[in-house]
Amino acid sequence: MQKIISLFLLFTAITVTCRAQKHIARNGHIWFYSEAPVENIEAHNYQVSSILEIGSGKLVFSLPVKGFQFEKALMQEHFNEKFMHSDEYPKSKFKGKITNINELNLKEEGEYQAKVKGELTIHGVTKTKQKNYDITIPKVVQDNIADTVDVHVDIKYRKYN
Repeated sequence: MQKIISLFLLFTAITVTCRAQKHIARNGHIWFYSEAPVENIEAHNYQVSSILEIGSGKLVFSLPVKGFQFEKALMQEHFNEKFMHSDEYPKSKFKGKITNINELNLKEEGEYQAKVKGELTIHGVTKTKQKNYDITIPKVVQDNIADTVDVHVDIKYRKYN
């Protein structure tokens, strides 16, 4: 029987299916949403790979930046060419740990609150906080982009081996 676990991060929700120590996912879903005065921004990426070690709580995500799909083609083009420079920085990665893994009863189906800490690599810069990844936003569009962006993760893991 598969178990479902939802891990909630400060800005991320993860759905996990687990049965053993080490689990992998190859088609996870990460999306972000930014509400702004001029226009809301939303993009989805279904090309997320991840490894989760249940015992230690170690967690890694990797995804192609060009995998984000926007409703408007021009928004997607600007995201890849002007902001993320996806040809130069093709992948983003998160490497961290679920710090309260021992408090989660992964033998029971359900949703669980989890705390995750780690390093996020975006635009060739690795940091532990989401701000300041050397991404320049032109003043013309600064009001179109919110200071806070909601990021969501939906991953269904399977036993590794």
